[in-house]
Amino acid sequence: MSGWKRRKQVWCAAAALAWAGGAWAMEPLPEQPPVPADNPMSEAKVALGKQLFFDPRLSVDGTVSCNSCHNVMASGTDNRPVSVGVGGQKGGRNAPTVWNAAFLTVQFWDGRAATLEEQAKGPILNPIEMGMPSEEAVIERLKQIPGYVEQFEKVFGKGGLTYDNIAKAIAAYERTLITPNSPVDRYLKGEKDALSPAAQRGMRLVEEVGCTACHFGPNFAGPAGPMGKGFYQKFPTFTDNEYVKKYDLMADLGRYEVTKDPADKHMWRVPTWRNVALTAPYFHNGKVQTLDEAVRVMAKTQLNKDLTEDQVRDIVAFLEALTGEFPPQELPRLPETVGFSVVSEP
Repeated sequence: MSGWKRRKQVWCAAAALAWAGGAWAMEPLPEQPPVPADNPMSEAKVALGKQLFFDPRLSVDGTVSCNSCHNVMASGTDNRPVSVGVGGQKGGRNAPTVWNAAFLTVQFWDGRAATLEEQAKGPILNPIEMGMPSEEAVIERLKQIPGYVEQFEKVFGKGGLTYDNIAKAIAAYERTLITPNSPVDRYLKGEKDALSPAAQRGMRLVEEVGCTACHFGPNFAGPAGPMGKGFYQKFPTFTDNEYVKKYDLMADLGRYEVTKDPADKHMWRVPTWRNVALTAPYFHNGKVQTLDEAVRVMAKTQLNKDLTEDQVRDIVAFLEALTGEFPPQELPRLPETVGFSVVSEP
């Protein structure tokens, strides 16, 4: 069986399951995300992970932190087409939001990381992003910061300052970044006046038009599990239209760059709709500036449909109603070095 046929079967099975749930299984966001057995949550671990998330000393020149590209004081993105790393270098893809990423079954646009822990390891060593030369260099730097040494031993035991445990702490913090109680969540729980008439029309439209063939489940990003099993779709599917050329949608081969399987060309992990109104610009290359234009692009490239302006407005109203409640974030106090700096010119 070809790779494409296998993927079509997976899509049909996922679609059938979603439809069986009614309304394409639109579900409220769960109160807690999945937590792996080998990385249980604790207050001390989350606090440590938060410090690491905000600490630019995890980058080679001390200028870039996880929060630089995934700003949790706002949308969980940097609202740039592509992010800027050490030395002013630019990446090739738009930064996905970290809010509700704990509900995604794989991470990155191309699904190359199976878990939040695996994802957290990548940017620190990426030469364009945070630029540290090796795992050992990261450990040696943190060993010079007494507060980190003490906390890692408290959380993970003697010898706890390891690269794996850095990732575990960051992932534990990221699992606290969930945004429940959006108007859509409240509506699905029975609060029928939580959605405006336009948003209710938009909710019906995304089903009727076909958007929820891919964007379903509690995170509106496909099936809820199991972790490590990605839900991918081809984008763009219909290429004979103005949007493909205008927004350069064929330049990046997507998951193929990871697997080198021809069936994976232009396959992408389905992104969440939650808080999508806040995460412009849109798509893997960040070339679409507005949400209403993103709706038009998706309708044409994925469903070969031209929406009316009224339909676009109603769908946008529904997507805006997927903005949830953001838990307050306070900047953490970072462990200090006294009388010296761990950062030098790379």
